[in-house]
Amino acid sequence: MTTTTADEFEIHRRRMFSLAYRLLGSAEEAEDAVQDAYLRFSGADRAGIEQPAAWLAKVVTNLCLNRLTSARARREQYVGTWLPEPVVTGDGTLGPLESAEQRDAVSMAMLVLLERLTPTERAVYVLREAFGYGHREIAGVLDLSEANCRQLYRRAAQRVSAPQARFEPASEQQEELVTSFITAAREGDLAGLEKLLAAEATWWSDGGGKVTAARWPIEGGQRIAHFLAGGGPRFAAGLDFTPVEVNGATGLATWAGDTLVGLAAFEVRDGLVTGVRAVVNPEKLAFARRQLTRV
Repeated sequence: MTTTTADEFEIHRRRMFSLAYRLLGSAEEAEDAVQDAYLRFSGADRAGIEQPAAWLAKVVTNLCLNRLTSARARREQYVGTWLPEPVVTGDGTLGPLESAEQRDAVSMAMLVLLERLTPTERAVYVLREAFGYGHREIAGVLDLSEANCRQLYRRAAQRVSAPQARFEPASEQQEELVTSFITAAREGDLAGLEKLLAAEATWWSDGGGKVTAARWPIEGGQRIAHFLAGGGPRFAAGLDFTPVEVNGATGLATWAGDTLVGLAAFEVRDGLVTGVRAVVNPEKLAFARRQLTRV
């Protein structure tokens, strides 16, 4: 492959990763899909590729559709709560996240909702919502009729709709809230935790059977507070916590020495924690670990 071809691909790599990640919910698999696209791009007849961005989007989308079928089968066998692989954002890894809508599109909450869709519905929805493709363009990517794409999009939008906004942009106030939350958990401060948690809050943990984690969601602010106050001091012993943006949300990285052992994304509304999605499955932290340990 010539340097020119490699350089041209690099122009599109980040956008293609962003697309693949939204489709798969897995950073590792998204990297694999992009690498496969890279190889196909390098071996293709360049004269027949008028628009590299469109050509690559079609290749990446279809590579991801092939992976989604097997991914669903694996997730049906998954131990405990399944969450997407977290990605550290703020550096443009998932594209610009300058608005609440853009952040919501890559939030862990949205990626979980996208699991409700069929692979094709997911592709239509992501291409339309996250990348602004028209239905005619989507039809060209998926080799479907424009009318069919419109129908798939309507169905997908209905299935992932929410009655209220899921997302508030990250802010210094949210970072302070998360810091107070961790301090209260480390100290086993039940009253302090209850003040920070919304009554309807939910805690999700993804250990994948690899490490200890709550198998089922913990629902209700009081239940979460009791859960954390009871085990927080013991769990936090010897660990360090640093704030970091996770999937566009205020988040927290947990370290055991130099090893990343957990990433959590916090949902905050009206000054209270309404949801926490904590990934502690070491296999799902590989991508974020590389992000955070770059020199």
